[in-house]
Amino acid sequence: MTIHRYTEAPDQQRQDFSNLKRIVPYIWQYKGRVLIALLSLMLAKLATVGVPLILKDIVDILDQGLSSATLPLMLLLAYGALRLSNSLFNELRDAIFARVRYGAMRKLSHKVIQHLYSLSLRFHLERQTGAVSRDMERGSNSVASILNYLVFNIIPTAAEFALVATILLGRYDRIFTIVTFSTVIIYVSFTILVTNWRMHYRHEMNRLDSDASSLAVDGLINYETVKYFNNEQLEVSRYNSTLSNWEDAAVKSQTSMALLNFGQGAIIAIGVTLVMIFATAGVQDKSMTLGDLVLINTMMLQLFMPLGFLGIIYRMLRHSLADMDRLFNLLDTDTEIKDADTARDIQITKADIKFKHVRFYYKQDREILNDISFHVPSGHKVAIVGPSGAGKSTLARLMYRFYDVIEGNISIDGQDIRNVTQDSLRRSIGIVPQDTVLFNSSIYHNIVYAKPDATQEEVEQAARLANIDDFIQGLPDKYDTLVGERGLKLSGGEKQRVAIARVILKAPPILIFDEATSSLDSQTEQQINQALKAVAEQHTTLVIAHRLSTIIDADNILVLKQGQIVEQGTHQQLLDQQGLYAEMWALQQEEQSQHEVPVKV
Repeated sequence: MTIHRYTEAPDQQRQDFSNLKRIVPYIWQYKGRVLIALLSLMLAKLATVGVPLILKDIVDILDQGLSSATLPLMLLLAYGALRLSNSLFNELRDAIFARVRYGAMRKLSHKVIQHLYSLSLRFHLERQTGAVSRDMERGSNSVASILNYLVFNIIPTAAEFALVATILLGRYDRIFTIVTFSTVIIYVSFTILVTNWRMHYRHEMNRLDSDASSLAVDGLINYETVKYFNNEQLEVSRYNSTLSNWEDAAVKSQTSMALLNFGQGAIIAIGVTLVMIFATAGVQDKSMTLGDLVLINTMMLQLFMPLGFLGIIYRMLRHSLADMDRLFNLLDTDTEIKDADTARDIQITKADIKFKHVRFYYKQDREILNDISFHVPSGHKVAIVGPSGAGKSTLARLMYRFYDVIEGNISIDGQDIRNVTQDSLRRSIGIVPQDTVLFNSSIYHNIVYAKPDATQEEVEQAARLANIDDFIQGLPDKYDTLVGERGLKLSGGEKQRVAIARVILKAPPILIFDEATSSLDSQTEQQINQALKAVAEQHTTLVIAHRLSTIIDADNILVLKQGQIVEQGTHQQLLDQQGLYAEMWALQQEEQSQHEVPVKV
């Protein structure tokens, strides 16, 4: 796989700077802790720089030939106190800043997940769950990492460098300052140039890591499908192929890092050697004392030790910025469906639904609905039937405002649903979807999800109406039975009955049944239809059906074909028309007659 050379463009630099500014509000909420942590940092660095100054005086006194008995005890105590102070203030800084670091991480993660839930259905149908999960994980961790690097490494190193430079300029020949400054500048420049050159490997690793995670999650979620087609090896091969590319990028990243580390070590070694040469010469010509030599050597070691880590920190900072960029890209994803500025909660008294000249498509080259107009009067049951791909389920998605219509409008009690809040609209509608997916939790949790404050008795009553209570009571753990990921431990019919119990518990004024009994046997279907009929009384109901036998009692039946209403009327009226509905009915009756007694009408 060809990997192109990465060079950080000015746009990327601006983007990184912009992302850093975006995390400032999360940090500044703890400004008191930030200021105390920074004060502790400065005190720790003052203690660090003070150590070689005290050490110089101790060495000079010893060099003068004084016995240890005459060595000023105060200098030794000061030396110990500075060492202790350095440790104390560093630990104090860490303890105080912990709340800032993890608090910012939590709040940003909360904002991202909240934003993901606000995105349109279009985004979630096109997303890769594994990739998004990895981007969130790495992105939130990158915030904590960046704060660590800035507060615990970069700022302390800069502060120490400033203090050392001040001492060197004030007490010694400028050659020491020139050598020190030059070494630092060369070191930082080399680190930035080489790190930016090799950053494409990290970007490539991130992309391939997300791809591999997405492939693994997708395959495991669809475990049954993989097994149905004996494609375990195909999934493993795809996963391994992606990991192989990731391995190549990782090896190149590690190899180039070795080059970077050697270059950094060489620069530091040359700089320290030059400083020691000049210091030794100063001691020899009596312009400096032995204590000065120790002072300069100790300061150089103290300065270059964190500077050595600064190379690693800069690389990790660049990696974290790359991770954070992917997180902010998620946050910057446009919320396609938004509440209007003047949106108010919907007020439903009759639950009267009207579609007026609705036109809709997912992509312009394929129109789904064209000039759809119909009326669902309050308390009525309207059914929608038609061939697969006619646009039936799209009507339910438009009702929920998962998408906005391209033309026309949908209104409830005269209120255009685009002018009301999405939250209040969706609270007013209950749906049993065609493909019921349950949470990997208990049956009780999956039913009470519709009404979190419901009582146990209300949950059980909803289950009885959905004809699933007897099944649940027969399980060892009853309502505490875990359903497995996506409800895979239950049959299709059992899952749909849980979904029906859930919508019964919600008890909204508008009900939508999208192929609600498609996974049930005929006997159970008839039982549930009776329950649904009872539940639908006093409710406005929209039924999207494949089995025509389930909607023969509908007040009106709409027949969709290629996104248009081609017929409508009651069951008997449509049979009398001898059109598409009559053909569909005859075909289903013929299929049914091969297995059971035909439904009489």
